Amino acid sequence: MTTLVTGATGNTGRHVVAELVRRGEKVRALTRDPAAAAGRLPAGVEVVAGTHTAPEGLGAALDGVDRLHVTVTAGTAEAGPELVRRAVDAGVRRITVVWGGWVGPAEQAVADSGVEWTRLEPQEFMSNTLTWIDSIRAEGVVREPYDFPSAMVHEADIGAVAAVALLDDGHAGRAYNLTGPEVLTTRERIAILARAIRRDVDFVAITHEQAVDRLTAAGVSRQDADYVIGWYADPPVDAGTVVDTVERVTGRPARTFGRWSADHADRFR
Repeated sequence: MTTLVTGATGNTGRHVVAELVRRGEKVRALTRDPAAAAGRLPAGVEVVAGTHTAPEGLGAALDGVDRLHVTVTAGTAEAGPELVRRAVDAGVRRITVVWGGWVGPAEQAVADSGVEWTRLEPQEFMSNTLTWIDSIRAEGVVREPYDFPSAMVHEADIGAVAAVALLDDGHAGRAYNLTGPEVLTTRERIAILARAIRRDVDFVAITHEQAVDRLTAAGVSRQDADYVIGWYADPPVDAGTVVDTVERVTGRPARTFGRWSADHADRFR
């Protein structure tokens, strides 16, 4: 059987691809730029052009696909229901979806699809730390508005849970809250990362408004920027509460932020 992974070179999609390949599955990877993606994905993956935000162009990509993985990103809320309809019409019988932080139109369309589905509800991604690269490299500082506790989850663990839900029975109709194995504040994360890169890194507090303006200057819509920084200002209880879902589903403990920092240390140097 074939699994189509959308956003296949993204922070989570590439881990879904890697885990499926590790388990010997046939994978079709959907990406906007197949030429650039080819060298970033495991050997044997079929790379096809397209995006899940334009499902009308995915006829060939969905042909012969039995399982589908979707990561909800900007634009998916509008296109998600049509993507799900076309996927089911094409013969997809199992779907995993990484939510966008709430159950929106795309997530609801998956739940209403009539096929087996699993929704992954990760809390903050460890990969969000990559936004600190430039300021750490240039100045040895991290500028954030809030020092809040977070049970961050490694994106590879999201990929591992997705692969299990796609391939194994017993996960249909489930919504899985995903966290890492520990709760860390922003300052604690900085300290762990600083040890990994063997460099002093300071925390510099900025205002809520400065944080929103920084995101909009990077091309994020004002609405999305307000949501993200508002989440940091008042994170939900689940964001700072460790759960053992990763271990229960995959059979091994969730990866730590220390491991993530060691894996990505060279990118911050």
